[in-house]
Amino acid sequence: MFYYEKKLQYPVKVSTCNPMLAKFLIEQYGGADGELAAALRYMNQRYTIPDKVIGLLNDIAMEEFSHLEMIATMIYKLTKDATPDQMVAAGLGDHYVNHDRALFYHNAAGVPWTAAYIQAKGDPIADLYEDIAAEEKARATYQWIIDISDDPDLNDGLKFLREREIVHSLRFREAVEILKDEKGQKKFF
Repeated sequence: MFYYEKKLQYPVKVSTCNPMLAKFLIEQYGGADGELAAALRYMNQRYTIPDKVIGLLNDIAMEEFSHLEMIATMIYKLTKDATPDQMVAAGLGDHYVNHDRALFYHNAAGVPWTAAYIQAKGDPIADLYEDIAAEEKARATYQWIIDISDDPDLNDGLKFLREREIVHSLRFREAVEILKDEKGQKKFF
C-alpha cells in the first residue's frame, strides 16, 4: 500500500519563466531514461527479483515516482506564465497546440513515452545491470541540463535529483553483489 504525503521530496524553486528549460526537463518526465520509465521498470522487475533485494526495487520505484512529481512541478513552474509565442520559440509549439501547458509523457524531441522503454529480462543480474545503466543515464542527463541552465534555484533541485540517481546506482550495485554471493553458495536440502 502507498502513503502519499502532500509535499515534494525536495523543494522545487524556479527563478523565472523559461519554456526552453522546461522542454529539456521533459526528457526526464517522459523520456527513455526519465523518472516514469525508471519507476515503472523497477515496479515491474520486482516480481521476478529474489526476495533479498525485492524491497530495494520497490523503495527506489516509489522514490522515482516522487522525482516524477518534482520534474512535473519544475516544468509547470517554468511554463505557467509563458505566452504561446514563448512556447513556440522554445520548441514547444506542437506540445502547446496539443496540450496547452498540461503535462504529457513525451521526451524533449516530442516523441511520446512508450512501454518499449521498460526492460525486464527476468534474470536478476541482467535486470539490475539494466537498472544501473538507467540510473547512470539519468544522472548524466541531469548534469547536462544543469550545464545549460542559468537558473540557480532550479539547479538546486536538479542537483538533488542527480545525487539521488548516484545513490540508486550504488544501491543497485550492492544488490548485484548480494545476488552474486548468493548464487555462489551451496544449497543444502
